[in-house]
Amino acid sequence: MHSEARASTGLKIGAIAGLLFLHLPILLIFLYAFTTEERTYQFPPPGLTTEWFAVAWHREDIWPPLYLSLKVAAVSTALAMILGTLIAAAMARSRFFGREQIALLIILPIALPGVITGMSLRSAFAVMDIPFSTFTIVLGHATFCIVIVYNNAVARFRRLSGAVFEASADLGANGFQTLRYVLLPNLGSALLAGGMLAFALSFDEVIVTTFTAGQQSTLPIWMLNELVRPRQRPVTNVVAIVVFATTFVPILLAYYLTRGGSETAGGGK
Repeated sequence: MHSEARASTGLKIGAIAGLLFLHLPILLIFLYAFTTEERTYQFPPPGLTTEWFAVAWHREDIWPPLYLSLKVAAVSTALAMILGTLIAAAMARSRFFGREQIALLIILPIALPGVITGMSLRSAFAVMDIPFSTFTIVLGHATFCIVIVYNNAVARFRRLSGAVFEASADLGANGFQTLRYVLLPNLGSALLAGGMLAFALSFDEVIVTTFTAGQQSTLPIWMLNELVRPRQRPVTNVVAIVVFATTFVPILLAYYLTRGGSETAGGGK
């Protein structure tokens, strides 16, 4: 009995230590968004203020990277939703030689280090003489966004019985009606969760973006550049809170949408 109590106490202490290790840096980001010291991360902060939120709002150099990040994330997610779903349907409903090997190739982009993906894409763009633009950033982000949507969709496809489609055909439904009334209602939450996860990962991606953006700056790249400049550092923390909220909310919604199943893709770069 005493040993079990000691083990339980040890587990609680270990769990608390692990949570602090994971989340204390995030709490510090929130704290230093309110500090009155603008050049150093002095602890404890000499004072607290909300003025940096107004300063960030009026900084004109923040808005273009924010708009670019939102645009890239939205387009990458839309592209991933289409291609990821089609690939998942082909892989889940078909049987052919080399299927498992192709499945491995599909998920490989998210397993590879981001620097490898970025270098390969940059080399490919150079060979094909494609100038760096929003288009090249979208292509880079789509490499892993497609995998996120694919993982969610293929898991849900595998849970669907083929008898459902046969019953739909027996009742006289055509292909479009089966898609609208049978397939989409069953896939809806998985696709929505995959899309939100893809959006969140695209919005805060740094490594692949560094290789594919050229002279453009997304919001995470802007933050990385600002960290090396001792000028209004709390503003960077304010922007970090925006990035945190923009990525945390879709991930939280995706979790609640798919917590009853096993289709949530948990991988990321």
